Amino acid sequence: MGLKCGIVGLPNVGKSTLFNALTSAKALAANYPFATKDPNVGVITVPDARLDKLAELINPRSLVPTTVEILDIAGLIKGASKGEGLGNQFLANIRETDAIIHVVRCFVDDNVVHVDGNVDPVRDKEVIDTELILKDIDTVEKRLDRQKKQAKSGSKDDVRLVEYAEKILQHLSDAKPARSVDLDDEGMELLKDMYLLTAKPILYVCNVDEGSVLTGNEHSERFRKAVADEPAEVILISAGIEADIAELETKEERMEFLADMGLDEPGVNKLIHSAYKLLNLITYFTAGEKEVRAWTIRRGTKAPGAAGVIHTDFEKGFIRAEVIKYDDYVRLGSEAAVKDAGKMGVEGKEYVVTDGDVMHFRFNV
Repeated sequence: MGLKCGIVGLPNVGKSTLFNALTSAKALAANYPFATKDPNVGVITVPDARLDKLAELINPRSLVPTTVEILDIAGLIKGASKGEGLGNQFLANIRETDAIIHVVRCFVDDNVVHVDGNVDPVRDKEVIDTELILKDIDTVEKRLDRQKKQAKSGSKDDVRLVEYAEKILQHLSDAKPARSVDLDDEGMELLKDMYLLTAKPILYVCNVDEGSVLTGNEHSERFRKAVADEPAEVILISAGIEADIAELETKEERMEFLADMGLDEPGVNKLIHSAYKLLNLITYFTAGEKEVRAWTIRRGTKAPGAAGVIHTDFEKGFIRAEVIKYDDYVRLGSEAAVKDAGKMGVEGKEYVVTDGDVMHFRFNV
C-alpha cells in the first residue's frame, strides 16, 4: 500500500533540509520564504533490521524494502486559508497526504531569518493550526448547507448527518482540530467523507540545534507542554545533523558519526518509525531465494487483504497463507528448519496478520 506524508511548517523552519536528509532528493533549501513553491516529492526506504537479517539468512538475488512517499510542502503564512502567499496550493497539497509531519523551529540562528522575527514554536504551531481550521470550517459550512437542504425531505438519516456536521463545526469553531472530535461510527464516516485537513493524524518534529538533539532545549520543552493534551507524538531531530549524515558515503562512516554524537540511529529513522505508528501500520515479509521483500499493511488486516497488497489476484483467489513467525525463522535459521520443527502455521481467511510475519500465499485464479 502507498503511504504519503506531507512535511509542513512555516517558512525557514528546516522542512526542506529535513526532506533532503530523508530522500537525498536535494530540494532547494534557501534562507527566504517560499523557497519551496511546488511540493518536492521523494520516495524513501523504511529501515528495518528484520529485513536485513532475513536477507543474511537466505542470501536472495534481490532485497526490496517497503517505502514511504514524502512531500515537502510550501511554507505557510497567516492568511493561507484565504489564499495569501501560496495558501491555496499549500492546503491542496496537504489534502493529498495520509499524515502530516509538522516541523517547528526550536533553534536560534541569526543567519537563518524567521518570518516573524524570533523563535517561538508554540506561536508558529498556532499559525498553522488556525489556517487549517479556518479552511476546514469553510469546508464543513458548505457541506452543512447541502445537508440541511437534503434534510428538508424529513429523512431521519439526513437529519442525523446535519447533527453530526453541526457538532464537527462547533468543535472546529472552538479552535480544536477535527481529529479530536468525539463521534460514533456513523459520525466518523461523515468526517472521513469531508476529507478535512485537521482530521489527518499528525506528528510534531522539533528541529533543534545539534547540542540539543538528545535532551531538547527550552523551546522544545515549552512546545511539548503546549501539545501535551493532543493525541500526537513529539520527536527531536536536528536537521543539520541529518544533512551531515546524508552526505556520508558508507554505513561505517554513518555509524561512527552517530556514535560521536551519542545517537543510536539517525533521526530520520525515528521519524519514519513514528509515522508508521501514527498510521497504525505494520510490516510483513515474503522471503525466498529470488527475493526477500517487506510489505506494508494496516494493523488488523486479514490474510486475504495482505495478499492483495502484492496483487489483487492473490486476494480474489486466496486459498490459504503459510505463516512463519519472524523470531522462529531467525532462531531456526531457515524455512526448511521451521517446517521440520512444526512451526509453520497454515492460516485461512480470518487470520489477522501480525507485525513481522513471514508469509507465503496460496491462491487460485
